[in-house]
Amino acid sequence: MIYRSKLQKLYKEKIIPILIKKFKYRSIMEVPRLKKIVVHQGIGFSVFDKKIIDYSMNEITNITGQKAIFCYSKHDESGFKLRKGMPIGVKVTLRKIKMYEFLERLIVVSLPRVRDFNGVKGNSFDDYGNYNMGIMEQMIYPEINIDKIKKNMGMNITFVTSTRKKEEAKSLLSLFGIPFKKNKNG
Repeated sequence: MIYRSKLQKLYKEKIIPILIKKFKYRSIMEVPRLKKIVVHQGIGFSVFDKKIIDYSMNEITNITGQKAIFCYSKHDESGFKLRKGMPIGVKVTLRKIKMYEFLERLIVVSLPRVRDFNGVKGNSFDDYGNYNMGIMEQMIYPEINIDKIKKNMGMNITFVTSTRKKEEAKSLLSLFGIPFKKNKNG
């Protein structure tokens, strides 16, 4: 028996029929899907402190459940005192089951822990149907021990979809349960 997460089942059983009806797709293959989720944490001015770099790597690994990798600078930048090849960030690319499990934990556990949470901005879509979201504090994740946080760095989460239309991508993510703000600016 193949294990499927709750959101994977939700997508197959409920989201696909809703999107087919809403956008009048002729084939099930036209229905947008979530391809991957990329979680990225920029290290910023902490590039010279090896402990913070390693701590950031462990933090992202614990949050996502998958080993993180370093992102390295591609150019020398004298203004930031960077040399080519220095680690400047940490990222994880989640696909399939781990992607759905991370999304479920984000929606059900982590986002409700944000102080004064009104929803996420609904205008952070690019022209390729991808949604970018910033998290200011990593302590909203239960995997993080608040007492051991050395520096609050936050992170970026990118949802990559198979559609190139913002409206279709927003509908897909809304049906998964991402709480978008209801006002006209969000």
